[in-house]
Amino acid sequence: MGMMRKTITIPDAMDAWVKAQIESGRYGNDSEYFRDLIRRDQDKRQAEQELRLLIKEGLDSGVSTSTVQDIMQRVEDRLKKNGNLSTH
Repeated sequence: MGMMRKTITIPDAMDAWVKAQIESGRYGNDSEYFRDLIRRDQDKRQAEQELRLLIKEGLDSGVSTSTVQDIMQRVEDRLKKNGNLSTH
């Protein structure tokens, strides 16, 4: 993976925050801190996109004719099958 050097300008208060994060031992330097922020932002945006797709899928599927009891039974059956719910 190639690396690209970037120059950023931040206010003193933000610089103090970054330095405090490094001094806490969580990060070795400014670059590690900013790379972590970018990774988290990427993960967040990916999760948001996946959620939007799931919401669209749900809306596009239409109104269910299942009763609450039917849905609960399917969930219980699936949990038992996956071993996440005791059969006792």
